[in-house]
Amino acid sequence: MLRLEHVNLAVSDIGNSLKFYQAAMPHWQVRGEGTGGWSGAPRRWVHFGDEYTYLAMHDDATLSSEQRQQADSGGAGLVHFGLEVANLPAVIERLTKAGFAPSDPGTQEPHRRNIYFIDPNGFEVEFVEYSSDAPVERNLYP
Repeated sequence: MLRLEHVNLAVSDIGNSLKFYQAAMPHWQVRGEGTGGWSGAPRRWVHFGDEYTYLAMHDDATLSSEQRQQADSGGAGLVHFGLEVANLPAVIERLTKAGFAPSDPGTQEPHRRNIYFIDPNGFEVEFVEYSSDAPVERNLYP
């Protein structure tokens, strides 16, 4: 078995990030938090999720201007990540009420529908809801 356990994000403001992800996934919670060193710099970190999957977020305030410039240079990087949800309209409603607008309306396929939002750090997050458990239907490409 292979399962994604977590994604680690460098964020500009953990509080704003938590606001976004808590609106999207109210059943998740802060599993742990603290401070520690990473790449020679002190970082505040938070793990937000459930018993099996979580988002690791660490404060990027200690990045140097050179490191920030490298990150913004247009090279390889994260395009977006997807989170499967059970009730897409409810996620959209919670995020909208929290002040976030969709960045892309996504598509509606026979067994899958999705939508994209940009989180407070500029990460694009795809939320997807499946109406089938059959892989051949879930992974149907137009």
